[in-house]
Amino acid sequence: MQKFNLLLLLSLSFTLQGCAQETTPNAEQQIIEATSAAPEDTRDGAAVYGYTSKGNLTLLREGTNSLICLADDPNREGFQSVCYHQDLEPFMIRGRELRAEGKNNLEIFDTREAEAKAGTLKMPGQPTTMHLLEGKSGQYDPESKSVTGANYRYVVYIPWATAESTGLPIQPVVPGGPWIMDPGTHRAHIMISTPPQQ
Repeated sequence: MQKFNLLLLLSLSFTLQGCAQETTPNAEQQIIEATSAAPEDTRDGAAVYGYTSKGNLTLLREGTNSLICLADDPNREGFQSVCYHQDLEPFMIRGRELRAEGKNNLEIFDTREAEAKAGTLKMPGQPTTMHLLEGKSGQYDPESKSVTGANYRYVVYIPWATAESTGLPIQPVVPGGPWIMDPGTHRAHIMISTPPQQ
């Protein structure tokens, strides 16, 4: 009986691993998904990170311009691909490190805020853009080799900026209108959303 249970567990283990590998897109698809968030004229030169079948982030393609793109995480609900300027990389890497340590969003914010103020976390010295393509119903269409059902959003990081220094409101005035989030902090950024793609 014990031998049977052991064999059953091993069989299930291999089956689950096989399923996990099947749900992770190949590198070509992940590159297309990731760069779909980038301005079209920058897609070919962007560095791209994606996921292995074990869920680890890995470099899929070296870049030749200033953009870094991350493919959709297949283990996360919905769809999200992200592209950002290389000057945001220390900020992004630190966030991933802290999340891997089990920190929650507030702890990550507080840690990066303290490190940015201390100068140990380098933040961009100029407004720096991140592009997001995301949505609960977003998905990759293999026929058109494009992402459908996702919303496009621009995030312009401008550390330490405030509503007073930018003239922006702290919440949207009209749908899709720009506003500033986390004003006065290392993570101050301008939010601009667009209607969902069809």
